[in-house]
Amino acid sequence: MPGENTTASPLVGLLSSISSQWGTSTSVTAILVALSIAFLSTLISGGRSNDKVYDLGGVSIITAWTFFTKRYDFLRGHFKATGEKIFRFRVLQHRVYALKGEQTRKVFFTDQGLDMKEGYRILMGGAPVLDDINVKAENDDKDGVSGFVKRLLLLLRKDRVTDVLPVLLEDVNRRMKGWGAEGKINPFKEVYDLVFQMTVRMATCRELSEDQEAIDRLTQHYWDLEKAATPVALLLPWFPGPAKKAKEKATMDLYLLISSYVDLRRKASTPSMDPIDILIQNGYNNETIIGTILGIVFAGVINTGMNSCWALLYLGANPTWKQKAADEYKALVDKYTNTLSTEPLYKRLSTIPLHAWEDELPSMDLIIRETLRLSMSGTALRRNLGEDITIGHAVIKRGDFLAYSTADVHLNPSIYSNPATFDPERYNESRQEDRKEHFGYVGWGVGRHPCAGMKIAKLEMKLVLAMLLLGYDYELVNGAGQYPKSLPEQDRNDIQQARPLGDPCYLKFKRTAE
Repeated sequence: MPGENTTASPLVGLLSSISSQWGTSTSVTAILVALSIAFLSTLISGGRSNDKVYDLGGVSIITAWTFFTKRYDFLRGHFKATGEKIFRFRVLQHRVYALKGEQTRKVFFTDQGLDMKEGYRILMGGAPVLDDINVKAENDDKDGVSGFVKRLLLLLRKDRVTDVLPVLLEDVNRRMKGWGAEGKINPFKEVYDLVFQMTVRMATCRELSEDQEAIDRLTQHYWDLEKAATPVALLLPWFPGPAKKAKEKATMDLYLLISSYVDLRRKASTPSMDPIDILIQNGYNNETIIGTILGIVFAGVINTGMNSCWALLYLGANPTWKQKAADEYKALVDKYTNTLSTEPLYKRLSTIPLHAWEDELPSMDLIIRETLRLSMSGTALRRNLGEDITIGHAVIKRGDFLAYSTADVHLNPSIYSNPATFDPERYNESRQEDRKEHFGYVGWGVGRHPCAGMKIAKLEMKLVLAMLLLGYDYELVNGAGQYPKSLPEQDRNDIQQARPLGDPCYLKFKRTAE
């Protein structure tokens, strides 16, 4: 029967995870409590429904264990085993519907009753949530428009991005100088940190952006928060184990760190045009400002930073596209800067107008688009907060959850030829593979939830790649200093970020321009 292979090993994983988080003296009681609640929740949920949707059944906490430990494999395996477009399982008392295919994708991304925030809050974890430390931010969601999105767009106005662009390049240059004139770096550390630096600049204030020790602490707090998002913590958020305590501590540490800078800016004699000051001037209280900042930085942590790293690896393995990108940047420099200038590269790049970065780098746009397709294969989540929805044979009731693996579209050979291959030309007018199906590409969000930060995310990636492609020669090497036999693969089971699997891949670099 489909789904039978998701019982014994998840039970072992659950027991060992709880036991490892609790000492031997308390783990038995904790395990019994957890399993008793899981069993009772299965009875309360009433077993299978009368519809024709395949239900994985079983004890919910055991059946769903792999959804939290190996989510990509869980969804892929059960779709293959059932041969269905929809199947159902439970996370304690919650019903979750897993979806695949074009028609279900259309409903998932467009139905007015499906709420993204609630879906991720319960089934994802890893993001800082102020409610966890009993801090309440104001709820200013109106007319279906997220208050967070409104505040984000306020900070990303074109005039402000134009003003801060030279500072972003100066930040990147300063961090890159710390690498030295030549050497070897792990892009998933050093390049990732560059993007984190830019995101902090775009979300906070000068004082924090220029305090390296504070940025290091901020980075560590986010890392601590992610480590606390264990399967036990996600399945049993009330469970009073070390993971819950670690999550609350990391969230409180983030809150207090950002709060100190909000207080600093409130007391400043002269207001600035930094993000914190803009939010203060627009009447937001401290809790709302802090929540906004934490959300913006979290998005930069899990998406833009990783995507920049993968783009550099793909270009390193594809010299034709690497040269195309470099030539495109050189053309931009020739068009908008003084070619006889002896100023440092970052200063020359800072004179290029914003519209040129956004509109005059078509090859880079294709490279970024293809990088996101390959690296973004995680699971999108929603919760139905509206009326009942019928999808095929399934009736999605109010309170039910939906899970859609973006690999269903991004790695689909019926849409993308050789889907595992880096091929930016697949989006050119002659091929347009991403238009073969409705919502055939979801890298920047679609439907009701397009990515509000898309332009700044693309800009940050373009700035980092410009500094590297114009200021450095680099090649890919493995730990032994040789060209790798193959690129690392994304850990598609990592529910937070597309980290690399296998042997590390480094950038061996030499600085060629100041």
